[in-house]
Amino acid sequence: MQSRGSEAEVERRRRRVLRQVIEEGAVRIAVLAENLQVSAMTVHRDLANLESRKLLEKRRGMAVALPEVTVETATRFREYQQTEVKEAFAELLAREVSPGDTVLLDCGSTLFPLARRLGRIEGLTVVTNSVRVASLIGGAGAPRTEVVLLGGRYRPDFEACAGTDTLRHLSRIRATIAFSSPTAIDRARLFHPVQEWADLKEAMREAAERSALAVDHTKFGRTATHGYGDASGYDLVVTDTATPEEQIAAIERLGVPVHVVAPSSASTD
Repeated sequence: MQSRGSEAEVERRRRRVLRQVIEEGAVRIAVLAENLQVSAMTVHRDLANLESRKLLEKRRGMAVALPEVTVETATRFREYQQTEVKEAFAELLAREVSPGDTVLLDCGSTLFPLARRLGRIEGLTVVTNSVRVASLIGGAGAPRTEVVLLGGRYRPDFEACAGTDTLRHLSRIRATIAFSSPTAIDRARLFHPVQEWADLKEAMREAAERSALAVDHTKFGRTATHGYGDASGYDLVVTDTATPEEQIAAIERLGVPVHVVAPSSASTD
């Protein structure tokens, strides 16, 4: 009997499935099974999972891409990547927050575990453009914790808002600390595939007295269409032990401290 593989292996396979479907628009299930060298039943299970997360549509004998979803932007998919690393980041970054602080969080799935922890700290005001982050904090039940959701144009693939209205609301906010995560970083330069999100991440950094960047090793050595400065605007960068030394050195040359965490079992993408 064919092994279903570990959770990390299954997620890597599903990412391959999603990428092929997005690139080709529609792919027959038999072709996916042949390419992945797995059974058709395994592909059916993978597609059912991806469809439940609203990442693609499963039709008779085929998997069909949703036009608004890309592998790089789909929060519903990225949430399940690098989970051990994200938990280690959250444990460290939560120490930067004190009761009574005003905290800015962007919509990156890297920050979801941090949001859960912040939801247990009393008396915070948490400002975010992410509907998911707002629900994670609001559902934790910490007393006297207020969640402020930045409005604007909503994008389902990010489960968040961005655009002119979001920036206008943010311009009236002054935070104690901002936490952000880039989609891509190379030699300390930060990138995002969507201009509105690049603008928002830059504005969040400027709206806080201190700022911290959380980025796992899979984001390094990559670029995207829109740059938004470099790591020099941050007071702390947190990454993991699999990040190339030359990438860490590029950040440190800007005078920014880099804290490297060693999770017990960091999954790979």
